[in-house]
Amino acid sequence: MKTLFLLFLAAALATGPAATDPVPPSTGKPVLIELFTSEGCSSCPPADRLLERFDHQPIAGAELIVLSEHVDYWDHIGWKDPYSSALYSNRQKAYGDRFRLESVYTPQMVVDGNSEFVGNDAARANQAIAASLRTPKLHLALTLLRSQDGPRLQIETGTLEPSFGIREADVYVAYALNHAESQVSGGENSGHKLTHVSVVTRLNRIGEIRQGQQFSQQLVLNPAAGFDARNGRVVVFVQQRRQGGIVGAAVVTIPQT
Repeated sequence: MKTLFLLFLAAALATGPAATDPVPPSTGKPVLIELFTSEGCSSCPPADRLLERFDHQPIAGAELIVLSEHVDYWDHIGWKDPYSSALYSNRQKAYGDRFRLESVYTPQMVVDGNSEFVGNDAARANQAIAASLRTPKLHLALTLLRSQDGPRLQIETGTLEPSFGIREADVYVAYALNHAESQVSGGENSGHKLTHVSVVTRLNRIGEIRQGQQFSQQLVLNPAAGFDARNGRVVVFVQQRRQGGIVGAAVVTIPQT
């Protein structure tokens, strides 16, 4: 079940030492699902709805961690997607090169960095998720630190063992909106109200981990870092170099208040 917890900044903590809130471990194996989408694409809303369904955790034994990454190459066709960025277009292109695709497209879903397919294909998605559940995953532990200067997130990983079959991996953090929506007034979806879940607003590589090593880092969670405590989640994932497979992922979700 997806981790949900409330952030309480009690007045008594304002002058006291930092408190810690370990994020309860998931009862399911984490699977990272990325959707490359655009509000300018008429084929994308069904894929957005499928991602939302996965966000509700419909598969026993799995913790589905979803990311909606809005590309910008549709922005010149009548509607500029307010959540789009060239960063996500470039990330999708890197996947396209790795999967040896003739061109990128939307909607595209990528599961654990290992398989890609049309983003509204629920059958292919379920097959990819099932395959991911059979692979080992690196342990990620997240701890919320509550202090007078605001919340911080402590990230700790297990050891990248030789059994993972990789020598080095990158550690990423994604800040995302739990819920977002637009009333589209132009382009292919003109006149429609579109809704999205886990819309990425910022994606950063924060470090690396090598075989035989662990990773540890603390993040400040504030608006300047791209984090919205009223409607936000933080996803941390470890990905094989050159945008390969995802070997570990975890999420902190703070419900909208």
